Amino acid sequence: RLSMSKAAELANLIGNINAGGGGVNRNVIINGAMNVAQRGTSSTGAGGSDGYLTLDRWKTTFNSAGRLTMTQDSSVPTGKGFANSLKLACTTADTSVAAGEYFFLQQNLEGQNLQGFAKGTSDAKPFALSFWVKGNASATYVAELYDNDNTRQISKTFSVTTDWTRIELTYPADTTGALDDDNAKSLNLAIWLHAGTTYTSGTLNSSAWASNTNANRAAGISSFYDSTSRTFFITGVQLEVGQNPTSFEHEPYEETFRKCQRYFQQLHYRANVVIRGGYGHTGEYWTVNLATPMRATPTSADNSGSGSISYSNCDSFSLTTSATYGRETPTVAAYVHPNDSTYFYFYPAAGGADYVKDFSAEL
Repeated sequence: RLSMSKAAELANLIGNINAGGGGVNRNVIINGAMNVAQRGTSSTGAGGSDGYLTLDRWKTTFNSAGRLTMTQDSSVPTGKGFANSLKLACTTADTSVAAGEYFFLQQNLEGQNLQGFAKGTSDAKPFALSFWVKGNASATYVAELYDNDNTRQISKTFSVTTDWTRIELTYPADTTGALDDDNAKSLNLAIWLHAGTTYTSGTLNSSAWASNTNANRAAGISSFYDSTSRTFFITGVQLEVGQNPTSFEHEPYEETFRKCQRYFQQLHYRANVVIRGGYGHTGEYWTVNLATPMRATPTSADNSGSGSISYSNCDSFSLTTSATYGRETPTVAAYVHPNDSTYFYFYPAAGGADYVKDFSAEL
């Protein structure tokens, strides 16, 4: 005979399955618990340009004079299994809001990971979104689902208080506009935190999916940039198939980290340690393994906070990706052009910081 607690767990699982959800790998959001931050745990003075600032998979999109600091924070709802949250803190207010201004936090999702929603078919399923939020004061923001393949969207408001609050939102099924079954951006979850009248002057499109009308995307929101005391915390973000949001699907850190590396990863070379050496040739290629295959052929760049490369008897050096080696085989192509008829080597500069190369295949 089942105990009352086990019976309740079984009933909850059956209810989730009947609602269209349940099971493992039900959360299509990556790093919803805000655990992975390969780029660093803090970014100060952000707001001038779009980008991935700290926590993996979470992109900030700006058009405002406001500025903020983004950090990985340890404030979390008590007893819910979380250790980290994403914190935004306003550092420069923007109280004169122009019509075209906006600021939202978003995660872009591959179409091939969203086929379970059956969007655009007669069997389309609802979208269940849940997350935990708090701030320094009460506020109203908007959580939008935007279909990039078909330019359709739906938005719902949620309230923030000074205490951690679990938000549960259900978006109806959409029988119009199938999502592409590929590795490109098909859907994005956008948390609207600031917007001008271009995006707020209409009526919030909250009851059914519709072709995009900008004025209806963020109607009724507060402004995150209304004061330099403004803060916003979020964690436990989950988007799943179903009518009713289920409890957050915690997964091992290494699993989340591996998923994040599909979109961004780094190669680290220790200072003062020779990377490559040999005897002079007219040119030399070799491959350097990445940790995991990436979503697409990545772009590469020297990490802004890392050291530089020192050379000996070497004319040039590059470490870049190519279409040949970028994704199906998880390698990058490196090239060195040493001076002929002599020994060469290169290494992160003596006495300097480690040399770090960033590889990005973000959506």
